[in-house]
Amino acid sequence: MKPHAVVIPYPAQGHIAPILRLAKLLHYKGFFITFVNTEFNHNRLVRARGPEAVKGLEDFQFKTIPDGLPPSDCDATQDIPLLSESLSKNCLAPFLELLNYLNDSPDCPNVTCIVSDGVASFTLDAAERLNIPEVAFFTTSACGFWGYCHYGELVDRGYVPLKDESCLTNGYLETEIDWIPGMKGIRLRDIPTFIRTTDPDAIMLKYNIVQHGNASRAKAIIINTFDELEADVLEAVRKRLDTVYTIGPLQLLEKSIYERNVNSIGSNLWKEDLGCLEWLDQKEKDSVLYINFGSITPLTPEQMVEFAWGLAKSKHNFLWIIRPDLMNGKGSVLPEGFVEETKGRGLMVGWCPQEQVLAHKAVGGFLTHCGWNSTIEMISEGVPMVCWPFFAEQQTNCRYACAEWGIGVEIEGEVGRWKVEQMVRMMMEGEKGKEMRKKALEWKDKARLAAKPGGSSYNNLEKLINETLLNNP
Repeated sequence: MKPHAVVIPYPAQGHIAPILRLAKLLHYKGFFITFVNTEFNHNRLVRARGPEAVKGLEDFQFKTIPDGLPPSDCDATQDIPLLSESLSKNCLAPFLELLNYLNDSPDCPNVTCIVSDGVASFTLDAAERLNIPEVAFFTTSACGFWGYCHYGELVDRGYVPLKDESCLTNGYLETEIDWIPGMKGIRLRDIPTFIRTTDPDAIMLKYNIVQHGNASRAKAIIINTFDELEADVLEAVRKRLDTVYTIGPLQLLEKSIYERNVNSIGSNLWKEDLGCLEWLDQKEKDSVLYINFGSITPLTPEQMVEFAWGLAKSKHNFLWIIRPDLMNGKGSVLPEGFVEETKGRGLMVGWCPQEQVLAHKAVGGFLTHCGWNSTIEMISEGVPMVCWPFFAEQQTNCRYACAEWGIGVEIEGEVGRWKVEQMVRMMMEGEKGKEMRKKALEWKDKARLAAKPGGSSYNNLEKLINETLLNNP
């Protein structure tokens, strides 16, 4: 009888993608997989990719649970604080109901383990009730995860909540935090941003304290990184938590051991525009700047205008992803004259297959919000980055990309067209850009070694399966 893993992400695009990738790897390794989306995201997936997207395979099925929020059929990421609060309060009962249904079903083996998103820890109660192992997959970087793990101590030591709003602008965020092991030189501004509140009861502050506190209840922790990239942080994490498996970059691990074509199983909640790849084919090596602010980051109309004219003035080729909800449903208003000004060297599309874009020889730089999926995908392809972090641990990733890994530069403060132009030119034509590109290619080689047979991440996936998921006393 096959082992049966129930795999459940936090219901947002940036969480679904890496967790689905791990589910496919486990499936390849012989597991029966039940992948659990919320009804809201299941419906979005069908709209974006068609019914085939959730058809699954004989031993890879999709199931749903409600998220507890009012019904909606909009194609946008839900309100994160409301969603987080609802998961905590409303999802354990339907999840338990689903597990019982699966165990009673003649169509699949009994559930033997749970692979859950680390920030959907209501699932731990279910695993404990059924006496099966659960591993928690934190989809952040190790440095982001470790920042969240210290939220409680930041509150205890009086750094958080902020005394008043002026702390956001008066230099207080530059305060160095010198007591977090493995994070030398880290400042308050580099800690994931949910601490930037004056409210001691802020939902995301409390939610993350609970979720990351629950990490120790899981049988193991999984992080989509590799040992050499975040060595100091991982050493500190492993002193606190018994079993931590680094199994990244997942996209490279997938390439090294998983050749079967399961393209029908995808995770994009927006329809991808494949025409951009043909457009890139016509451009010279390293000549295109790729711009994508991920699945959540919004732009104000003013920011949109400044980014647009900065790109125009740089005179470089660019591929800009302007997703349907980039301006919170206000429609993307590009400034008058911009399209004419950038004709032939600029392409704007709604969504794209990001990995293929980053792997394309024409792409020479990435203007990014520094979400972890984008960052680790970029490292896997050796592309340097211009960083414009928005929220959560994006600020932490930005700090490490710029100060530790040598592959990024940050647009600090308010976005201005001259800043954008300057950064794009630095990246695409300056000496600093060449240095960053060289460093990015070195990290690419190290990432590939980690994911190859015999590499640290490859071996850790084997250990995760044999020592934890199949070890059910």
